[in-house]
Amino acid sequence: MKIILDAMGGDHAPEAPVMGAIQAAKAYHAQITLVGRGQEILDILKKNGISDLPDGIQVANADDVVDMHDDPAEAVRKKKNSSMMVGLRMLSEGQGDAFVSAGSTGALLSGATLIVKRVKGVRRAAMGPAMPNKAGGKTIILDCGANAECTPEFLLQFGLIGSLYAKKYLGVADPKIGLLNIGTEDTKGTPLQKEAYALLKDAGDRGILNFVGNVEARDVPLGAVDVVVCDGFAGNVLLKSIEGTAMFMGSLVKKIFKKNLFTGLGYLFCKSGVNDLKKMLDYREIGGTPFLGIKKPVIKAHGSSDALAFCNAVKQAMDAAASDISQELEQGLALLAPKEKQDD
Repeated sequence: MKIILDAMGGDHAPEAPVMGAIQAAKAYHAQITLVGRGQEILDILKKNGISDLPDGIQVANADDVVDMHDDPAEAVRKKKNSSMMVGLRMLSEGQGDAFVSAGSTGALLSGATLIVKRVKGVRRAAMGPAMPNKAGGKTIILDCGANAECTPEFLLQFGLIGSLYAKKYLGVADPKIGLLNIGTEDTKGTPLQKEAYALLKDAGDRGILNFVGNVEARDVPLGAVDVVVCDGFAGNVLLKSIEGTAMFMGSLVKKIFKKNLFTGLGYLFCKSGVNDLKKMLDYREIGGTPFLGIKKPVIKAHGSSDALAFCNAVKQAMDAAASDISQELEQGLALLAPKEKQDD
């Protein structure tokens, strides 16, 4: 499998993506093309005692870089020779199976939409991270930031996209779809939630989705649903709140274990479990977030990704490419059309 990696994107580029790619090539036997300033990539290798390109690693030169402050649309149009845009073109032209970047989210979404293109019928691509939950599985939050303003039709499509992704990527046979709201009653929420509820319920009644109704934010990390549907603004707030709470609880646990000698001894007995918990909540272990609805997998890695995070983002890209949902999504979107249109 061939993965294209933006070597110039992220806070710690190019060292973190370059070294992460080397880790991934060894661990997962991936063929990785690093896109970026060739000499800088070679200098990083030399700095780390590597004289020749390791097996599975190639370099595609791109002299320009998309800055985090660049306007997304301008970046696509004016920075065609940037590592991000060159990588996306390579993906579109079939030179790789997936693309990974820790660069600007807006520019990456714009580039993916305009260069790689959306699956036919998809109104908006969405970001869908899979967060670990108390039930022992994962919950996909869709959308978590790509579309701050949505229509009810967008949320309906997110439900279908999330359902198909959960089936193929998470292996859930019949994913439960919930609509993020301020209460479980069908009368709750703004006009957006009320109209989206009606559309999702209709899709559920027709057997297209397993829609279980509204879900409150507190129930998402508990595993109440496999996919939670929401607009990008609410989804981003939900995601960051979960991350912040996890960090807060982690610091409290650490403080408790450091309280005295006895709590320190207690830590020794449960060290393995604590480390497992930290690993489960560590964004570096997840790798990144896919843009769902794009024809080929595009993975957005965290801006502060280190080598480990990039290594896992490559693995996530490989898994996403292996569980492609494009064909099923196109067929499913046709089923979402109102019944009267299907009968025409």
